[in-house]
Amino acid sequence: MSKHVAVLMGGWSAEREVSLNSGGQIATAAEAAGFEITRVDVQRDIAEVLAKLRPDVALNCLHGPWGEDGCIQGVLEILKIPYTHSGVLASALAMHKARAKAVVAAAGVAVADGVVVSRFEAAKRHVRQPPYVIKPVDDGSSIGIVIVKHGRTHPPQELAREDWPCGEWMLAEEFIPGRELTCAVLGDRALDVIEITTSTGEFYDYDAKYAPGGSIHILPAPLKPKIYQQVQQWALTAHQAIGCRGVSRSDFRYDEANERLIWLEVNTQPGMTATSLVPELAAHAGIAFGELVRWMVEDASCDR
Repeated sequence: MSKHVAVLMGGWSAEREVSLNSGGQIATAAEAAGFEITRVDVQRDIAEVLAKLRPDVALNCLHGPWGEDGCIQGVLEILKIPYTHSGVLASALAMHKARAKAVVAAAGVAVADGVVVSRFEAAKRHVRQPPYVIKPVDDGSSIGIVIVKHGRTHPPQELAREDWPCGEWMLAEEFIPGRELTCAVLGDRALDVIEITTSTGEFYDYDAKYAPGGSIHILPAPLKPKIYQQVQQWALTAHQAIGCRGVSRSDFRYDEANERLIWLEVNTQPGMTATSLVPELAAHAGIAFGELVRWMVEDASCDR
C-alpha cells in the first residue's frame, strides 16, 4: 500500500507563489513515484485540516515565515505526522540570519560582519560604512534586500515606508564583492557547487531566482579545488551545526581578489521549481527529480 503524502504549499508569507510552484512540481513527481498525494494549500486552519486528513507523511514545500521557521514543524510534531526537511529548532534557528551566523561562526565557518538594527534606525542614518547590505533578519528569497553602494550619501529611506512588508528588524552586513556560490546538502552528503550569475550582471534578486532565464548557473563552479572543497565542507558544517535534516542549501560569496570565502545563510526549505538549484545539483549527482522527492518522503520523521 502506497504512502499517503500531504504536500504542504502556499501559506501566507511573501513567498506564497514560489511555494505553490515548488509544491505543484513536487506533488506531480511524488504521484509519478507511486505515492497517494493530497495537495494542501496551507491556511491558518492547517492543524484542523491535517488532523482530519491524517497523512502518513507531510512533504513540506512552504517557504518563509510560518512554514520555514519552526511553526508548521511544531504543528506536525503535536499531530505526530512525520515530515520532511528540518525540525523545529533548526528551522527557527536557520530562519533568524543573525543567530544562525553566530552558531555557524562558532563551528569555524567565516561569516560576514553584521549588526541587527530596526528598519527605522537604518532609514535615518548609515548604520555602517557603505558599501553594505541590509536584509530582513528572518525572511527569504532575497525579499526586502537593499544594497547600499559605495558613495551613497543618504541611508535607504525606503525602509521607513508605512507599507514596508518585511518586518521591523534588519541585518546590516558588510558587502562582500565577488562571486555567488551555492551548495546543497542531502542527508550527510554535500553535493557539488554552482556559481550563479544573473543575465543582467546585477544582484541575484527575486526575479533572477525565479524568472526563466533570470540567472545563469555554472555547474560545477569553476573554482580552485581548495576553494571548491571549502564550500562543500562549510555547507556540511553549517547543516550539522544548525541541526538541519533532509535537504538544505548554503549560499556563499567568494571575494576572489582576496581569496576570501564567506558563508551567508542556510536555506532549510530550498526551492524546488523548474529554475531551482537543488534539483539541478541532485541531477548533476545522478539523482533524478523523482528520486529526490522519493528520498525526501522516505527520510521523513518526527523528532527532527
